[in-house]
Amino acid sequence: MVLWWIGSIVLLVVVLPVVIALLNRVLAALERIRGASDEILGGGVALIGELDGVPEALATTDSTIKAVAVGAVRYAGPVSKLLG
Repeated sequence: MVLWWIGSIVLLVVVLPVVIALLNRVLAALERIRGASDEILGGGVALIGELDGVPEALATTDSTIKAVAVGAVRYAGPVSKLLG
């Protein structure tokens, strides 16, 4: 019966504080990860607003490439000679 009391005291004095300290470290790391993921999500949402003009810019790029390929751009002469 005395061994049970000694075991219980050792559990309360040694093991329980170690478990609480380790749990505290895990929860602190979890909070840092949550904060970083919230910042990443906010940045991604802000970036979505910057992508509204991309389709029009790609259409402009495509038409410029086609114009250069057929030599319709004023300065396309030397480039077309280089490309063969």
